[in-house]
Amino acid sequence: MSLLQPRHRPWPLRRRSSGIALDLGSARTRAWAPGRGLVLDVPTVTFPGTGATHPVQRGTIVDAPGTARMLERLLSHRLPRFARPLIVVTTPVLDGVAYRSQARTAVQILRPRRVLTIPTARAIAHAAGADLSRPLLVIDIGAHLTEVVLLVDGAVHDARRTALGTEDTRDQTTHPARIGEALADMTTAMLRQDRTSLTLDALARGPLLAGGGALHPEIIHGLADRLHVPLRPVPAPHTAAVRGAAELLKAAHTDPPDPPR
Repeated sequence: MSLLQPRHRPWPLRRRSSGIALDLGSARTRAWAPGRGLVLDVPTVTFPGTGATHPVQRGTIVDAPGTARMLERLLSHRLPRFARPLIVVTTPVLDGVAYRSQARTAVQILRPRRVLTIPTARAIAHAAGADLSRPLLVIDIGAHLTEVVLLVDGAVHDARRTALGTEDTRDQTTHPARIGEALADMTTAMLRQDRTSLTLDALARGPLLAGGGALHPEIIHGLADRLHVPLRPVPAPHTAAVRGAAELLKAAHTDPPDPPR
């Protein structure tokens, strides 16, 4: 044996790779696993015995037990046997405290050794590789919820939301341009109430666009026409949140392992 060989072996591969990044959306649930990438992109539904129900609605977990059953059905077989995974969950900025509590309750079904949460807007910024040392405006246009968030030094400084999303454009009452108008109104209100130059600086820099709505031309054109600033769609915007959560998962795995209990 070489005297230069390190005395301590690296962590076992299974320990390093036992983790899941989760984005529990109102319409779709996405999961990312180390070494495998996106392993899940399915409708957010559960089956209590009387048909399909939706445990997450408009950015709120309305049925934590149903969410837990869904996660067990979708993910328990994807984890190594006897694993205690590290789980990272994205959370909406507004109503985030209640969401985090419900999400932590739901993911206990996977027997995590640790649960981390990250605001969806920050996850999107990480996925985009954005410079967080400067004010940043993140616009997340989901299926049932849309948020406008101002990040300053990576932390949430201000936020607005509307219970509108791309699924609402399927009916006859909500035109896609209405979502663009709502986004412009929220951004303008944020700008008017800011007594500093932070929102203005972020707006001039160009908002990051994510969520499925970032792929909807009518929404984006309506927003651009009203804001008159450059818009910066994130690559693969519909999966940006879970990819950003995956970045936090990767970083967390560089920490020393938890001591045995």
